[in-house]
Amino acid sequence: MIQKALRIGAGAGYAGDRIPPAVALAEKGQLDYLVFECLAERTIALAQLEKIQNPKRGFDPLLAARMKAVLPACMAQGTRIITNMGAANPMQAGREVLVVAKELGINHLKVAVVLGDDVLATLQTKYLSEPLMDSSQIVADIQPLLVSANAYLGAEALLPALQSDAQVIICGRVADPALFLAPLMHHFQWRADDWPLLGKGVMVGHLLECAAQITGGYFADPGYKDVPNLAQLGYPLAEVHANGDVVITKLADAGGCVTVQTCTEQLLYEIEDPTQYLQPDVVADFSQVQLMQVGSDRVQALGASGTKRPDTLKVTLGYRDGFVGEGQMSYAGPGAKARGQLALDVVKARLADAGYGHFEARYDLIGVSAILGDTLPTHEPAEVRARIAVRVGTQAEALYVVNEVEALYTNGPASGGGASKSVREVIAVASMLMARSAIQTQTVLLNGSEEIA
Repeated sequence: MIQKALRIGAGAGYAGDRIPPAVALAEKGQLDYLVFECLAERTIALAQLEKIQNPKRGFDPLLAARMKAVLPACMAQGTRIITNMGAANPMQAGREVLVVAKELGINHLKVAVVLGDDVLATLQTKYLSEPLMDSSQIVADIQPLLVSANAYLGAEALLPALQSDAQVIICGRVADPALFLAPLMHHFQWRADDWPLLGKGVMVGHLLECAAQITGGYFADPGYKDVPNLAQLGYPLAEVHANGDVVITKLADAGGCVTVQTCTEQLLYEIEDPTQYLQPDVVADFSQVQLMQVGSDRVQALGASGTKRPDTLKVTLGYRDGFVGEGQMSYAGPGAKARGQLALDVVKARLADAGYGHFEARYDLIGVSAILGDTLPTHEPAEVRARIAVRVGTQAEALYVVNEVEALYTNGPASGGGASKSVREVIAVASMLMARSAIQTQTVLLNGSEEIA
């Protein structure tokens, strides 16, 4: 068994994440793999909508920028890139990477594209009677509104790509930890049924998948949880051994910190039952994990395990669910709170008179009640921002809502200013389970000799 520790870096934790920390990792991290995790449930549904409008889009909008930034260093150092930035259109994303490589003068780049997570056609022909998770509905109830159905693939789907000589591997919807588990399975030759080892690998992926969240991002709280040099916050990397033991760290000159506290918060992030963290490759068990500070910005994680993987895969469905019309107006100076509240009351009454009173709505004073409500006593604020958001059935109704808010300029309380308004379609998500055997994956290799569409 290979004993050399594998070095894996996290290049992104969400679609809009910062690029400079990923460049620093690519240049100075001495990485074997750099992983960009950029998908969320609604992200891929929105990408499907974009693909419907333009068949050459539907992948991560920052794909080209990220590749331009890191490809030269990764190619020079032999670092392979794995990413789910393919979103709804992995094949076109692969071609985009080849375009970027050509612009950079990088020849002989190979890209492996992993397909198979898009199961909308299968869903609509064979699974309409299946129940939705956490709902009394079945798939057929939302079928006319569906825009996407993507299965959470596991590391197993990525292994053929890793077994090729592709330097860049692009996929769509893959379980976040699987992006990190797959290179561990490939490098250390872990069996697909070695559940304890796979559980350890999922822990590695879970710790890294949100990038800066484990180096102090979404953690800093001045005076309580101080993070050094947050402005230059770096992304994490993991040193993983063949037995699954791992040390989480960062570049020495990067801002942020890696501590037992930061690692604990990330370990618990989005975990409902630490004894049964359901993943496509394994049911991971984090209940016995121990975190130990073994050096400056170095935390060792031990004790994860796992049991047999589920027979089904989770599928996320994206469907159209109306529109939201949102408008805002600011008030400042003496009496700002009272004028802001009057603005909310006026718009609420006008919308009720127009027949909009039954719609789901929020009437908030940002700075007073938008997050915690009226549960806490507040001092008189120097400024507030009135926000009205109403969820309606049509775009025209949403426009009516925002125009009523904007009309506060001349038809509302004194000294309102800075009005804003937006109308957006709501893409809701639901989940279901699909038999693993119904989902077929495929790996396609692209290189510079292919015609770029």
